[in-house]
Amino acid sequence: MTVATDLNVAPGSIVLVRDEEWLVTAVDQTSDGQLLHVIGTSELVRGTTASFYPSIDTAATALDPHDAKVIADGSSHYRKARLWLESTIRSTSTPLSDPSLTVARGALADSLPYQISAVEKALDPSRLRTRILLADAVGLGKTLEIGMILSELIRRGRGERILIVCPRHVLEQTQNEMWCRFDIPFVRLDSLGVQRVRQRIPANRNPFTFYKRVIISIDTLKQDRFAHDLRHHHWDAVVIDESHNVTNSSSKNNHLANVLAPNTDALILASATPHNGNPDSFAELIRLLEPTAVSPTGELNKDDLASLVVRRHRNSEEVASVVGGEWAERQPMDNRLIAASPAEDAVAAELADTWLHPASGTSPYTGRTSLFPWTLAKAFLSSPAALSETIASRLNPSGKNNENLPGPAEIRALATLQDLNDAAFDHSAKYDALVGYLRSISIGRRSSERAVVFSERVPTLHWLRRKLIKDLKLADDQVRVLHGGMTDIEQQEVVESFKQSGSPIRVLVTGDVASEGVNLHLQCHQLIHYDIPWSLIRIEQRNGRIDRYGQRHRPQITTLLLEPSTESWTGDVHVLTRLLEKEEQAHKALGDAASLMGEYSVAAEENTIRDVLAHNRDVDAVVQDVDDLAADPHQSLAAFLDMIGSQPGPQADTTPEPEADPLYRTSVDFLSEAVADAYDGNQSQAPGDGGTGGISWQRFSEEHLVRFVPPPDLRTRLEVLPDSYLTQRHVLSSMTLATTRQEADRLLKNSLNDESGSSWPEAHYLGPLHPVLDWAADRCLSALSRNEIFAVRGSVIHPTVLLVGTITNKRGQVISAVWMSVIFDPDEFQPVVDPAPSSAAMLRDVGFGQQLNNPGPVANLGALQELIPQAVRRAGDYLGQVSRATQQDAEQRVQGWNQQVDNWSAQAEQLPLRGSMKRRRVDVERERALIAQMAPDRRLVRPLLVVVPADTPVGTATTQSGDGE
Repeated sequence: MTVATDLNVAPGSIVLVRDEEWLVTAVDQTSDGQLLHVIGTSELVRGTTASFYPSIDTAATALDPHDAKVIADGSSHYRKARLWLESTIRSTSTPLSDPSLTVARGALADSLPYQISAVEKALDPSRLRTRILLADAVGLGKTLEIGMILSELIRRGRGERILIVCPRHVLEQTQNEMWCRFDIPFVRLDSLGVQRVRQRIPANRNPFTFYKRVIISIDTLKQDRFAHDLRHHHWDAVVIDESHNVTNSSSKNNHLANVLAPNTDALILASATPHNGNPDSFAELIRLLEPTAVSPTGELNKDDLASLVVRRHRNSEEVASVVGGEWAERQPMDNRLIAASPAEDAVAAELADTWLHPASGTSPYTGRTSLFPWTLAKAFLSSPAALSETIASRLNPSGKNNENLPGPAEIRALATLQDLNDAAFDHSAKYDALVGYLRSISIGRRSSERAVVFSERVPTLHWLRRKLIKDLKLADDQVRVLHGGMTDIEQQEVVESFKQSGSPIRVLVTGDVASEGVNLHLQCHQLIHYDIPWSLIRIEQRNGRIDRYGQRHRPQITTLLLEPSTESWTGDVHVLTRLLEKEEQAHKALGDAASLMGEYSVAAEENTIRDVLAHNRDVDAVVQDVDDLAADPHQSLAAFLDMIGSQPGPQADTTPEPEADPLYRTSVDFLSEAVADAYDGNQSQAPGDGGTGGISWQRFSEEHLVRFVPPPDLRTRLEVLPDSYLTQRHVLSSMTLATTRQEADRLLKNSLNDESGSSWPEAHYLGPLHPVLDWAADRCLSALSRNEIFAVRGSVIHPTVLLVGTITNKRGQVISAVWMSVIFDPDEFQPVVDPAPSSAAMLRDVGFGQQLNNPGPVANLGALQELIPQAVRRAGDYLGQVSRATQQDAEQRVQGWNQQVDNWSAQAEQLPLRGSMKRRRVDVERERALIAQMAPDRRLVRPLLVVVPADTPVGTATTQSGDGE
């Protein structure tokens, strides 16, 4: 045993602390030295989780692998050895340098080639960390790509602490996707979740240390308590969804992003519109990912850009070739010009003659901005309710100073406009057209058809709801409103309800809060633009709510555009009609309309269209044709991003499938045996006092389900799961698991038809990262104590010791793992080391697997015991050779990155040290310190198994696990 304040251990090591044995599950490097996360293996602490600082618990010792004790396994089919070995392999992290995907394919999601290529790019081992901007266009499944990346990071020991920041109306949707598809449980800190935190933990406790994986909205994150706690917490991975909202360097959103970025190893940004037309804003986004990818003067390194950004769209070759029937082509846009009623014509004429194009050249507006007449026009094109609210707000400008109050002439003009508008409330041709269209698609009280109606103005939403309920004879709960002024809980409730086939909602009347991130396609393929955004980006975002992967019905997009008879409105209507036509062209040719105007932000596009409507610019000059854009792909940085996405991608998924596990055919086979072993065959009995009895285990093979009562130590782990899931599916009293992807997928889809309205499936998918499997593995690992390993028989000629060697960095992460057999051939001068490409290959080479019969415990353990120190030394020598190569490779990568930092710093030295430059320089130094911790630091060899020839005699059993066969 070696006593030290900084132990040579890795995940899987056994340590002795306070005279009790603990299995190391993770190692962190902190300012106070190593922090060991452990689970108890000796009788008094078995199953208990804890964390220790060897620098504080100075009596902590690491058990020497040279001293490992060999014991014989007398269990049937070597069950105990297989369970322990399987658990050890599961607990050994995939090395950071391994490019293969290990668990992403096992998730409950279609692993499409273009999504796999995004995951592989994010995990590129040539880069020291995972830093990626997922800039795929609307509807391609960025959330699934995020889930696959996080899954792989977790399997690599790099995803213990994860933070997801997303819009508040999709918190539950994101939480549901992460758990149901990827087995990753997150605590959701919406307004109710924040209240629960305050009840459960002390006010001075950092909630981000209490909860390992958190989903939160950026609005909540702005609260002083959370913003303060962020500075004192390091994350393994941070995801910022809709990241275009953090690009403004003067905003609080950007400030929070700049706190998070240097405090995480992996950073995943996601946005379908990552470029807002301002090169500085886009540079700010890239700087979050890699500070040195942007020069001190603001230029982007395009080589870095190509490795940091993933961008594809619906018609990219690698996307179009695989989405097939899972993404039905949308029908041609149905753009309807609605002739204004006489009452609406009167309003339009008054707006044109008095406000928009007055003969005098001056409108009656007396405020500080000249845009107000166009605000009135936009409100008019929305609804009489929107125009009325706009007029009222101008006449009663609460909170405004006296300098901006309307003058007498403006007040009279507004009163005249209001009188004309009042007559339009009951004579709206566009509203009548909406009702007629909804009836034509069978929207009604007893119909299952649904529609989404978009409008920019909240007064329009409420006005439409009141009238639609009356005119379509719908119940109150059949027309719902969704807008940004609602609480996060209210927004999530509406979104989740609309997904359910049993939801009463027939018409969802929503503002543009639902244009980002919300999935509305599961029960709906009809979308109506009641008013038209003056932005191609916003139109595309809205359309993407139903026109996305997973939509099996051809989506129908309909727009209603009011057409006044007043001549001066003809040009305005033409502009908006051309906008719709251009979006349709871009959708067909590019799958993405963001490049057509070259503005890359909703606000900038709206300002440009306003200039066009004011006759200051021509619509065809500001909105390009698709052919012109294709002819000049370098006209802007965002177009360059499009070009990155248009490069040929993989036409077929060529990543090799994971090797078959020689120990267990399926995860449920492993879980079943682990439960049987833990409960000595009494797993079918009711739980006894303290959870020492069985767990009522039932396996329904034909239905591909298992059901059991979680024991106390498992319930503790499950309590971090979503409260709604635990309550609605009674998980803590009876957990049901689906054991195949097909059954899990069926149940997940059926959850949309659940009469209870729950979006959680009746049985959860037993995927590769399920917490139940971690619980089972930890129980199996704690079955052996005092540095023991099993002796078994296999198809070997000479006694062979199986070992694993790991090389870890200063953060305790596994950067290389070597699976080895050390063969003791008496004809050789010394034992021979035979490395294997994987644990599965190592086991197959010695013929150890699930079908092996056990005639009884192996004899002559004393002779086998003598092999262990030699095997560990020989494996250590070999691992040293591997370590030198790993060290050289890591040094080359670190040197390359350091050279980039040095070049950046040299350029910065030539520039004046302004405030923003000073901050960026500090960021780079933090990056350098973080990267230094990624270098190789420790080597550890662990013996796993002693395999002897099949004809080895039977000896006396040294385990109490069962009789030999």
